[in-house]
Amino acid sequence: MGLKLSILDQSPIGENETAEQAFRHTIELVKKAEELGYYRFWVSEHHDSDNVVGSSPEVLISHLLAHTRTIRIGSGGVMLQHYSPYKVAENFNVLSALAPGRVDLGIGRAPGGLPRSTRALQQGEDASVKPLEEKLIELEQHLHRKLPEDHPNYGVKAIPHPEQPASLYLLGTSVSSAQLAAKTGIPYVFAQFINGDEAAIRESLDTYRKQFNAEASVVAGAAAARTQALLAVSVIVTDTDEEARELAVDSKNVKIHLASGRTINVKTLEAAEEYGRQTDEPFTVEVKDAPIIHGSKETVRKRLLELQQVYEVDELIIVAAMKGFDKRLHAYELLHEAFSEQTV
Repeated sequence: MGLKLSILDQSPIGENETAEQAFRHTIELVKKAEELGYYRFWVSEHHDSDNVVGSSPEVLISHLLAHTRTIRIGSGGVMLQHYSPYKVAENFNVLSALAPGRVDLGIGRAPGGLPRSTRALQQGEDASVKPLEEKLIELEQHLHRKLPEDHPNYGVKAIPHPEQPASLYLLGTSVSSAQLAAKTGIPYVFAQFINGDEAAIRESLDTYRKQFNAEASVVAGAAAARTQALLAVSVIVTDTDEEARELAVDSKNVKIHLASGRTINVKTLEAAEEYGRQTDEPFTVEVKDAPIIHGSKETVRKRLLELQQVYEVDELIIVAAMKGFDKRLHAYELLHEAFSEQTV
């Protein structure tokens, strides 16, 4: 089984950096990714954050497509709970018409921010009322012009109609997200960099494969209507194992467990405290060491190949969990070297 390597870049803003500089780094990185032969390049959606500037993946994707020629560009992911499926379909149909065959539409289940930004995104709308499953199905129907006659919006067209609509993916960290991807018949990306629990990963991927319903997909019968499981992982790659170990030692994952049963992932304890100031819902906070794969290029290569075998995936989406653009860029270069020197 071959192994494809892709990149998820969150457009982090470094200390004493401006938003303009952070975006220039993302542009430089996507150019380097294309040059090195990475398969796809995704950008994220975060709101009201001092740490990352990527709040509008659709706009950023358009710019990155214009600065590249071959690499696939997409979202990892659009937070569909906030938006109209029709409008998301229109946005990505435009992108797909501008760059045929190069656009991915990854959908995230998280809010992408704290309660304040969620309220601001959904003000005056019933965006949070409709279940994500219903919105996801409607989005796929709009992308492929398959809205059923009994749908309230039947007859409306998500213009333009590109020859190759964006490829749809669902991102998640749990069995419930795997079940939704399987039920709707679309590819599934498990974010190991958020939930590194091996049992949860295995159960989610097994559930996705066992419950996958190709007939549910509007592209049933096409090559896309088959199980496609990907793993998104966080790495620290440096010249030596010791250097990488030192960088990884303080990395933490912070989870907010809400009384309603939902779990929100945030980057820091400070973010969890801010969440508490913005919500009336009772919650608890859990802090764990971040599941970061770290080491020299040889060490990380070995570990990534182990993950490929264990979880039977043929593509890994890489997040370089390192402060400083130069270090992140060097990490992707080292990873490319590791897999170029020894054929996978």
